[in-house]
Amino acid sequence: MIKNSEKAHKSNILVVDDSPVNLRLLVNILKQKNYEVRPVPNGKLALNAAQNFPPDLILLDIMMPEMDGYEVCQQLKLDQRTKQKL
Repeated sequence: MIKNSEKAHKSNILVVDDSPVNLRLLVNILKQKNYEVRPVPNGKLALNAAQNFPPDLILLDIMMPEMDGYEVCQQLKLDQRTKQKL
């Protein structure tokens, strides 16, 4: 049986992808499953979003211009606010 406090908490998912089509698709699927979704189109915005409000989960595209997914992950691991989430 699910407790009221568990029902009230929506898992927070940060979705990072430079493709608007992929972002829309993932956001729609996850919202239908009742997740709180925060889409961002690039690595720099992903870092800011994760540092300001650490998500429960990050879906991270690897192939992105300027800062790829590996670089984003590396920066998240270096930051005290986000390293425990990885």
